Amino acid sequence: MKFFKLANRFNRDEDGAVTVDWVVLTSAVVGLGIAVLTTVAKGTTAFGEKISTDLASRGTITTYN
Repeated sequence: MKFFKLANRFNRDEDGAVTVDWVVLTSAVVGLGIAVLTTVAKGTTAFGEKISTDLASRGTITTYN
């Protein structure tokens, strides 16, 4: 009978349920962040290369005093 009381108390205990919820939510946020980074990374790399090419083609910078 002691085992059944222990098993029933274990089934009613919900202390760890909040932790599981937070783990799931955190992993979802991290996954979405990684998805956004991989989507945006190609575009920002291409844009950076365009800026670099444009700046290199301009030659020296002229300053006026």
